[in-house]
Amino acid sequence: MIPFRTSAAALLAAVALAAVPATAVAHNGSHPFENCTEAYDNGYSNIPKGDRHYGEHLDRDKDGIGCDQPPSDFVPHDESDDGAGAGAGGAKEEKGGGTDLAETGGSDTTPYIAAAGGAVVLLGGGLMIAARKRRENR
Repeated sequence: MIPFRTSAAALLAAVALAAVPATAVAHNGSHPFENCTEAYDNGYSNIPKGDRHYGEHLDRDKDGIGCDQPPSDFVPHDESDDGAGAGAGGAKEEKGGGTDLAETGGSDTTPYIAAAGGAVVLLGGGLMIAARKRRENR
């Protein structure tokens, strides 16, 4: 009975680790972006000082405009979907009550976290099989 408890505990640990959420978090607009890449991915550029998305870490040249060098493939956030007005330079103020779903995104680590979760599940299954074979050989 002890090997069964051990393998059940290993399976439970593997499932718990596999269920840990990834690092992707939706940006709810109530704080500055972590970096300009996140701002550009969410459709924001030229974020003026005083905007809720502005942070001093986004304004490298200290001119009062954050993320003012968007990449060539930058696509501005579509402001027509929720009726919110645009701020200066393309930044917009978000208003609650829209029907849009939260914007989520992964980071560069998401595939590694998923692979690690899969490896833990496989390891737990291997431990269960080994425990079962060990019990059968007694």
